[in-house]
Amino acid sequence: MGQSRRDFLKNAGFAGMGALANNSDDVHYSWNAAPVLQEVRRVQTPVLEIGYEEHGDQNGFPIILLHGFPYDIRAWDGVAPPLAEAGYRVLVPYLRGYGPTVFLDPSVSRMAEQAAIGQDVIDFADALGLQEFALAGFDWGNRAACITSILHPERVRAQVAIGGYSVQNTVTASGPGSAAAEARLWYQWYFNTERGVRGLEANRYDICRYLWETWSPGWEFSDETYNRSAISFENPDFVDIVIHSYRHRHRNAPGEERFLSIERELAERPRIRVPAIVLRGAQNGFGRPSNDPSGDRDRFTAMQARRIVDRAGHDLPAQRPDTVVTALLELLA
Repeated sequence: MGQSRRDFLKNAGFAGMGALANNSDDVHYSWNAAPVLQEVRRVQTPVLEIGYEEHGDQNGFPIILLHGFPYDIRAWDGVAPPLAEAGYRVLVPYLRGYGPTVFLDPSVSRMAEQAAIGQDVIDFADALGLQEFALAGFDWGNRAACITSILHPERVRAQVAIGGYSVQNTVTASGPGSAAAEARLWYQWYFNTERGVRGLEANRYDICRYLWETWSPGWEFSDETYNRSAISFENPDFVDIVIHSYRHRHRNAPGEERFLSIERELAERPRIRVPAIVLRGAQNGFGRPSNDPSGDRDRFTAMQARRIVDRAGHDLPAQRPDTVVTALLELLA
């Protein structure tokens, strides 16, 4: 939708536009939306050119940090530096449809079912030659991390699951929930309408900010903080990716044929057997998490800890980066 890939990169403020024609993996460009210039690297996978930031020693053990909707990699700004200082190689990719991440084939349908974003993690690791790594994610990023741990446990040394188990059953239609639960998911029902498509296209800045405010009600963020992430929502694939994700999970849009068997496997809600710590924000706008750990313990069979984090909502890494850093260091000690 809207502007072309080249126009998007130019308008968003990338330096070194001539590098777009160069396919070497060591080309860099700058994502100028941030007050302090951040070096953004790019790597090609079979489907995407993924933009990412890297911190720390290239020889350190890799940690991949995965953001969610509607956020971007700036959510990890308080997490990456301490991990890098501890000697780790920290990789923070933009998910498909966000920031500088673009599809290689301009004609391919923009799809984003959960199996696809899980595959993106493995493709990203393969492109960088990573055989083993640790993962932390929230929202879509946590879902991608959970799927990676389920399908490729031999490659995931540890996982910090922010929000708990996040794998969906996209095969069997679910029944309606309580009035309160349905109301919290208003955006999903909205995106399943044509009005929602037009609304997200025209009002993405307002919609995404409203979600930030309601999902993390105790978070007093500045206009500058929001704007640093909001530029990522101008990616020309953002609307298509968001709409497909929320329609596919409610069985209102087809997925990619190559992921049909994986979605059937994920519908069984497989357990995660890698060492894990579950973090849940106490002030999450979706409701305060239960004090009962049994549900998380059942899904994460090697769970080492479960923590309800005070002064944190849905975007927990931005509000309490210290708790994410502590959990990763604890798992990797």
